[in-house]
Amino acid sequence: VIPLEPVDDLTITVLVENISDLLIAGGEGIERASLPGSPTLENPVFRRPAPDVMVAEHGFSALIEMTQAGSTQHVLFDTGISRDGMVENMRRLDVEPKDVGALVMSHGHLDHTGGLDGFIRAVGRRNLPVILHPDFWLDRRLAPPGAEAFEIPTTSRSALEGAGFEIVESRQPSFLLDRSLLVTGEVDRTVDFEQGFPIHQAKRDGEWTPDPLILDEQAIVVHVRGKGLVILTGCGHAGIVNMVRYARRLTGVDQVHAVIGGFHLTGGLFEPIIGPTVDALAELNPALVMPGHCSGFRAQQELAARLPEAYAHPSVGTRLTFASA
Repeated sequence: VIPLEPVDDLTITVLVENISDLLIAGGEGIERASLPGSPTLENPVFRRPAPDVMVAEHGFSALIEMTQAGSTQHVLFDTGISRDGMVENMRRLDVEPKDVGALVMSHGHLDHTGGLDGFIRAVGRRNLPVILHPDFWLDRRLAPPGAEAFEIPTTSRSALEGAGFEIVESRQPSFLLDRSLLVTGEVDRTVDFEQGFPIHQAKRDGEWTPDPLILDEQAIVVHVRGKGLVILTGCGHAGIVNMVRYARRLTGVDQVHAVIGGFHLTGGLFEPIIGPTVDALAELNPALVMPGHCSGFRAQQELAARLPEAYAHPSVGTRLTFASA
């Protein structure tokens, strides 16, 4: 068991998400980006300045803010797919990129890493730690049977080092923010129905080989005092149930308060496991579940039906606040 220090205040702001809904309702601890709250800009087709609204894209990024002893610290988790989508949404939310003290990369796919360039240009050359798994750098591709393989753009190590970032590679769990934020590292695979991404390949020793498990996928875990674990995932390639169970086993904390991020249950390859996944998550009875990015409509629909009080629909600009009980 890894002793994870409980926190009293945690805020997670979704900076990049597939969905933008400026009319979606908030709720207790859930603040939404909205038309009235958006900054404005001049648009020649309007008689007055128009809202400068949040932009959605196929990708994920979130900002974690934790306050301890009167000091607030910021960790950036993933950066979306486009060069400037994340930093532009930061501007719209009045989030200062230079406040970020560390980056955590969930895994190496482009829809989680593309915004690194915009972030580098926004913050300049800085000695920021970037926490990632060694397989983050692998060349990857998707190779569907009977179709041409699609090679996935891979992040350049020299680009990150040239920006002054301190690259921290680890397969093991690691801590940030005085042992109050846990990065899982490589997740144990124990769930029989979560078998990975069968058409995913990686290049090793110059050869394309099967890479269904995508071992670099890692999550962030925070223990909110008196409530339980808040688990934040990028794509959930390790299997969202695997990831939640691993977080409980690592920390020794059984109560799961919230599960947020990508669950990777969209498309024909993954829809067959929606049922057992929803069953497993419903058994945990979290207070909040927000399946976004690659979770898919069918999984969202089933989770909303099974956990109507806990379910929150994803939307870019959502700010989730957790306070100790």
